[in-house]
Amino acid sequence: MRSALSALELLEPRSLSHALALLRDAAPVVPLAGGTDVYVLLNAGTPSGTRYLNLQRLDGLRGIARRNGVISIGALTTFAEIRRSALLARRLPSLVAAAREVGAVQVQNRATIGGNVANGSPAGDSLPVLAASDAVVVLRSADGVRRVPFDGFYTGYRQTVMRPDELIVAFEVPPVPGRQWFRKVGTRAAQTISKVVLAAVRAPEPRVAFGSVAPTVVRARRTESVLASGGTLNEAAAALMTEIAPIDDLRSTAEYRRRVAANLLRQFWTETA
Repeated sequence: MRSALSALELLEPRSLSHALALLRDAAPVVPLAGGTDVYVLLNAGTPSGTRYLNLQRLDGLRGIARRNGVISIGALTTFAEIRRSALLARRLPSLVAAAREVGAVQVQNRATIGGNVANGSPAGDSLPVLAASDAVVVLRSADGVRRVPFDGFYTGYRQTVMRPDELIVAFEVPPVPGRQWFRKVGTRAAQTISKVVLAAVRAPEPRVAFGSVAPTVVRARRTESVLASGGTLNEAAAALMTEIAPIDDLRSTAEYRRRVAANLLRQFWTETA
């Protein structure tokens, strides 16, 4: 049953500082960016709250720029903007590849990278890329700014270290040395939720991150160590099996996900040799 919109309240902040004050003083409030996840819940009759904070007018949270060698991506940057970015095509092509896989074009025009991360689904297409890129999540509250390494952002399924009075305002990505690689496996060739997704970097110190194989995105550090030390692909795949914990659900089985994860690892290492 769809949610009754008359029972909902939309707060319209005039600025980022106003939004942060509302987040602090008018709690509980649900931040609303592109709305692609929120609208699904409203249509299903399972809203995430009754008061929403509209962030769409906060243009300062948009944009992609390079400062002092670090790429900054505003939280309200859409996946369509990421897909079209010449800077990201040069410096972070794995994120551009992930952006192409986020739903249909209509979704890419609305969905934001901040919402994708805040939503916390382990199937989020951008999450493994940010994990493999050693990205930093920039959080802001009325009290100040703090930066959290992406690998320490999630504490459990759809749970993060973010406080209720904080917003994700940007992501900072340092230079990524080596060849980047991204693959998403789903039921169809496009517009599908991932069964398994891998983002990786081929370098002397490899980076490997998986989505849809555990309650949160997995940075497979034991697997990385095996590859870095010259171990075989079979040894690396065996290490990977100790780092992921896939489940059976409507989209796939745990055994299938384990097999696909190992195959993607082998494909990544072979194609980037």
